[in-house]
Amino acid sequence: MGIIYCEKDRTFTLQTKETTYQMQVDQYGFLLHLYYGKKAEGCMDYLLTYYDRGFSGNPYDAGTDRTYSMDSLPQELSCYGNGDFRSASLMLENGDGSMSCDMRYKNYTIRDGKYSLPGLPAVYADNDEAQTLEIVLEDPATGVEAMLLYGVLPELDIITRSVYVRNQSSEKIYVNKVMSAELDFLYGDYDLLTFYGRHAMERNLQRVPVAHGSQMIGSVRGTSSHQYNPMMILAEKDTTEDHGGCYAMSFVYSGNFQGEVLKDQYNQTRMLLGVQEECFRYPLEAGETFYAPEVILSYTDQGMNRLSQNLHSCIRHHICRGKYKTEVRPVLVNSWEAAYFDFTGETLYNLAKEARSLGIDMLVLDDGWFGKRDDDNSGLGDWYVNEKKLGETLGGLVKRVNDLGVKFGIWIEPEMISEDSDLYREHPDWALMIPGRNPVRSRNQLVLDFSRKEVVDGIFGQISAVLDNANIEYVKWDMNRSLMDVFSVMTKDQGRVMYDYVLGLYDFLDRMVNRYPDLLIEGCSGGGGRFDAGMLYYTPQIWCSDNSDAIDRLRIQYGTSFGYPVSAMGAHVSAVPNHQTGRITPLHTRGVVAMSGTFGYELDLLKLTEEEKDEVRSQIGEFRKYAPLIQNGRYYRLTDPFKSEVCAWEIVGNSQEEVLLNVVMEEIHGNMTVNYVQLRGLDESALYKEQTTGRIYSGAALMHGGMPLPAEFGEYRAYQYHFVRE
Repeated sequence: MGIIYCEKDRTFTLQTKETTYQMQVDQYGFLLHLYYGKKAEGCMDYLLTYYDRGFSGNPYDAGTDRTYSMDSLPQELSCYGNGDFRSASLMLENGDGSMSCDMRYKNYTIRDGKYSLPGLPAVYADNDEAQTLEIVLEDPATGVEAMLLYGVLPELDIITRSVYVRNQSSEKIYVNKVMSAELDFLYGDYDLLTFYGRHAMERNLQRVPVAHGSQMIGSVRGTSSHQYNPMMILAEKDTTEDHGGCYAMSFVYSGNFQGEVLKDQYNQTRMLLGVQEECFRYPLEAGETFYAPEVILSYTDQGMNRLSQNLHSCIRHHICRGKYKTEVRPVLVNSWEAAYFDFTGETLYNLAKEARSLGIDMLVLDDGWFGKRDDDNSGLGDWYVNEKKLGETLGGLVKRVNDLGVKFGIWIEPEMISEDSDLYREHPDWALMIPGRNPVRSRNQLVLDFSRKEVVDGIFGQISAVLDNANIEYVKWDMNRSLMDVFSVMTKDQGRVMYDYVLGLYDFLDRMVNRYPDLLIEGCSGGGGRFDAGMLYYTPQIWCSDNSDAIDRLRIQYGTSFGYPVSAMGAHVSAVPNHQTGRITPLHTRGVVAMSGTFGYELDLLKLTEEEKDEVRSQIGEFRKYAPLIQNGRYYRLTDPFKSEVCAWEIVGNSQEEVLLNVVMEEIHGNMTVNYVQLRGLDESALYKEQTTGRIYSGAALMHGGMPLPAEFGEYRAYQYHFVRE
């Protein structure tokens, strides 16, 4: 299907619909990277060159041949200690304390289907959709093995990579660094695209030239973080949205990560992505194995829109799972901005009645329904219903709301604990804290030690008791602080705790998914602080940002779209003045922006005017009409909201039968000039009718001539154009 081994050349070639990836076992048993790019045939080892280079060491096997050095050769798994002085993929601390490994080829296996990883999320596929290549490398001096895993999904132009390290020596070793994927380029002039930010302003695009030295992103916060997203793009200099070569790496992991691109002394480029090496020192006793998380790779020579579409399709169909993998999500209203902590059961029931009258599907009860929780200083860890506050049981309230024809959801934050809680008074050792030191607080809460099974079991038991006793159809899983004071009383090897914490998180989520298969879980970490492919394996949507301001969301959702599909982006219409920015934007504009996401409301419905209520009903009707297209169509970025007066994006049906063009005017000036937007991805020979005006355009006209936008008075106006093929 997609993997070919040539015994004559000792090459492994991975073929997708449009790309080729090739590697070779050389005469010394090193696994060298030969090529990744546009589809090509034949052995590519002619690209390798050998010279005597000063201060580049030579393997002992090479004898007097000074032209052979790992310091200049492209590799699949670069190792610290074998003569390569660049940033390495693998660093091991051996039983004797030495820091060295020298991995050589041992054997391989090719099989149909896609590999999986114990305890970790990973891309999945049927046997006829994917193939797996396993290559075993071994350090002859210690017997330690590294198995490289490659998953090939040919139709999607996706290759996945992972590695696991097996301690076949007789002594305890430590894994001090392991990168799940490495790409080495012999030449090329590239730009690096990364996505930086902060709480409430995540995933801003940064594009910078790759220069000599290392350029690094990462997180040491215990989550993938608001500050950097675990997805990178390496693009040729002239690459645009529609033209040029570009490579993506996306980490299927939700904890500390490290991404690096470096240009070496010979103008070669290395791209690495894996677990953050800071605070990481993972012990392996004899016979034990460490499994590294997966990285999704993709390449295209057709620009970044196509690269994003490759990632979108992979995540939508081969990461997301369960009932809501392809099903349109319910339109919901969240109680947070309507009531914050100040509510009763009757407050919520009245909100649900209003939701039903507007056509909203679900009411979500946010923070404050449990324990002693009237502000954010107490109660976390006590996951029992505060019936005194509600004035009734949660099951009774949910039934009353369901009888209105409205579904019910709740907010939880299972990973956290308040010092003012019954759980902390009973089990203070369940919190991550360093003995003899006062903990660092954040949001006046501490973090539970999810590296311990008994802690995960205890919290899961509390949460499942709530879910078992009320018809809860949605859970918003929040996580509102970064990890610090990382110390577990259950291990002497503290360098494993951060990683094991994430395994505990995944174990909890996997139990939730299996026990409640119809439950829709939305991930959240102060909004977009854990927006990654790992979480999407368990939660098919993630609250994109705690910032719901429509204009800021244009930029946040723009950056997010480079690596993640619209169907994954939690997006709501919120009140004005906006609670995060104070900005006032039209209700229509807020609706257009939120429709390029899961769509819902984050405001007090009871305070809307009758005119606003009519508009909400209209918005919901429009969303339901467009939802299958929005969720499953091909997404195109048409303008850059950081640079243009307009932000325009488009969703095209997979058969090119239907198109939704969305535009928001970011700036207005006196004597306004006319802006034009050129569409993408249409059938140039087809005719398309715009459904509001009835006007017919050719696909070629819309793509090459474009659409003129109205020059109207008023700030932040938005426009939607729905085209259907004639």
